Amino acid sequence: MVPSPAVAMNLRLSEQETASLRRKAEEEGRSMQEVARSAIRQYTTERPARLRAAIERIRTEDAELIDRLAR
Repeated sequence: MVPSPAVAMNLRLSEQETASLRRKAEEEGRSMQEVARSAIRQYTTERPARLRAAIERIRTEDAELIDRLAR
């Protein structure tokens, strides 16, 4: 697969978001850009699987409540 050219983008973060991103990057020994790009990639490519897992977790953990609501 041939990598596509990079596209420049400005991302405005709050002070708290910037601090969190900086902390995570330092913990992982990566740049803030690498951490942010990884998070975006994970969110956009793994969302359907995460959604299914969340639904299954709620269905399992809240089975009794769901059953009562269905009556």
